[in-house]
Amino acid sequence: MPHEPCDFILRDGTLYDGSGEAPVLGDLAIRGELIAGIGEVEGTAKVEIDASGLAIAPGFVNPMCWANESLIADGDSQSDIRQGITLEVMGEGWSMGPLTDELKRYQRNRQGSIRYDIEWTTLDEYLEWLAGRGVSPNIASFVGAGLIRAHVLGFDDRRASPDELKSMRDLVRQAMAEGALGVSAALIYMPGLFADTEELIALASAAAEYDGIYMTHLRSEGTTFLEALEEFFTIIRESGARGEIYHLKAAGPDNWHKMTEAIKRIEAERAKGLPVTADMYPYAASATGLDAIMPPWALDGGHDAWVRRLKDPDVRRRLIRELSRTGEDGTDLNIEPRSPGNVLLVDFKTDALKPLTGKTLAEVANLRGTGPLETAFDLIVEDNSRVGTIYFTMSEDNVRGQVALPWVSFCTDSASVAPEGVFLESNPHPRAYGSFPRVLAKYVRDEKVISLEEAVRRMAALPCQVLRIRNRGQLRAGWFADVVAFDPVRIRDHATFVDPHQYATGIRHVFVNGRPVLRDGEHTGAKPGRVIRGPGAVKV
Repeated sequence: MPHEPCDFILRDGTLYDGSGEAPVLGDLAIRGELIAGIGEVEGTAKVEIDASGLAIAPGFVNPMCWANESLIADGDSQSDIRQGITLEVMGEGWSMGPLTDELKRYQRNRQGSIRYDIEWTTLDEYLEWLAGRGVSPNIASFVGAGLIRAHVLGFDDRRASPDELKSMRDLVRQAMAEGALGVSAALIYMPGLFADTEELIALASAAAEYDGIYMTHLRSEGTTFLEALEEFFTIIRESGARGEIYHLKAAGPDNWHKMTEAIKRIEAERAKGLPVTADMYPYAASATGLDAIMPPWALDGGHDAWVRRLKDPDVRRRLIRELSRTGEDGTDLNIEPRSPGNVLLVDFKTDALKPLTGKTLAEVANLRGTGPLETAFDLIVEDNSRVGTIYFTMSEDNVRGQVALPWVSFCTDSASVAPEGVFLESNPHPRAYGSFPRVLAKYVRDEKVISLEEAVRRMAALPCQVLRIRNRGQLRAGWFADVVAFDPVRIRDHATFVDPHQYATGIRHVFVNGRPVLRDGEHTGAKPGRVIRGPGAVKV
């Protein structure tokens, strides 16, 4: 136990160390950036905090977020710090580097309400640039397989040549040596959806050379969900990489029953030693864009080519015919034309369309006197964007069942935002404000699906183990002092789909690298976050 004065001692809390073992009453001491003592801490500190009645846990890890731009706008990371999140992991399918001059132009043209200069080229340069501006949480990233494809092949739907595939693998190796945690794919979005299994195995194997992980949005969460799962297993077996499924779910009532079989197959592969896990957000609705309803041929060539196609009446008629099949002939739709009332429009770029924020596709179609699909096409063209949407396509029973799985961690799949400024120009999914407190309130305290110690393990230790992040994720002396103290009785998420800009409550104190970022429920303004690098990093 420490003998010289510490910077902070949290006294008389209930210590959940992240191991999953039962908690114990005790103290936690912080000196500098490290945990100096746990248990019965003697001595004094510059600041002593009464933690009686509070749970003290390792800081929560968000293994899938979209904070890459929101942290540029506001490094305080308010919505996530107030959830107890101390590490943001970015890069689902598309990362902030490596870039070419052409990709920099593409990124600038696709910027929405948050505008910024692109002062970096590599992924490492972006992370260092962001940390240098000052951020409250730690930050890490995967390298996006979609970006790697665009870097070499552009946005065309074609196979890579052997030389092009070698260039793509070399780019993955470069990013891994810089500290990427692995390579990630998003296989329903352009250009990632153009990659075949062979390409994904090649990129995953390059990441595996650095002990990196392959993270994936499955090619389907609907009609061909189970087939997409088998593709994932093939990639992991043949690449030698570890693998994780982003936001595990079955989309659409016709597919809900497939989750039982999916879990059975995953657990069978795990029993054979295949290193596969998953993460999830605890809501029965997803959030993406109207591009998610499009067949691959419509997206071939990139965003501008897609928008040009949508202006062509013949293309529109073809799309309406194909999308109206509602899953026949293997078509994998994330929404169906018969349920536009389950599609909430939440993010537009142009001021003229922003008043439609919060309306359903059905409501807007009725206002305009056009069919739902025609309305969707019109909105994409008018906004020159994918148009941000929320889809109510999931089963609460499935969500509850997934929460119970010991190999599933939790994420926000969202930017880190605040109820002010530029963030009020759109409506996020409530997961942006509530994912982690919702697990602790709804599924731990109220419904008792899992214990509090198990929830903490899966919010901190599990993702650190999966991502090979050292000396974080548990309360251990000598490990980094990423610490959260919360009231397990009062913790609660408040964000809703109608009114999402509401902070969660119950998180009292958050420390990042030993510095208090949240004190007594209020942000201190501190920005001690740093870049966290993967296991293959050459740069220290």
